Amino acid sequence: MQAHFMTEESYADISKGHGRIEHRVVSLCTTLDNIPAWPGLQTLIRVESQRQFKKGGHPCLETETRYYIASFVESAEAFAYRIRGYWGVENKVHHVRDVTQGEDASRIRMHPLPQIFAVARNFALNLYRSNAFDNMAQAERRCKYGLETLKRIFRMK
Repeated sequence: MQAHFMTEESYADISKGHGRIEHRVVSLCTTLDNIPAWPGLQTLIRVESQRQFKKGGHPCLETETRYYIASFVESAEAFAYRIRGYWGVENKVHHVRDVTQGEDASRIRMHPLPQIFAVARNFALNLYRSNAFDNMAQAERRCKYGLETLKRIFRMK
């Protein structure tokens, strides 16, 4: 893909948080003459990110390049916000289900149990969020070991 990518527009931003500084450049290519026919393809998007952080007290630098495709044309800034929004959803829902609730490690395989447990996990996350918990792991621990927390969440008090 690199060989066919000719930057026509780009947008850069810097974000700081969680002990790191991240510099991202989103570049667009809408001239797709050299790309084999791909129905609906209108935009190639390249995101180059550089993260500075400390590991064990030593400064580290990570560089990553990701590519996306789109069936529509927008500004580089709009694509940057879309992509960040996608990862926000990933971190808010999928990551919590995978890490806090152990969804990836689950050995439940028989239909329809995986779907039932996914609904139960989402139900629990929605209950935690509707009760103003920011930390889902902490909410889960409090519910496991505190009857008063469960009563409050289910409005039984």
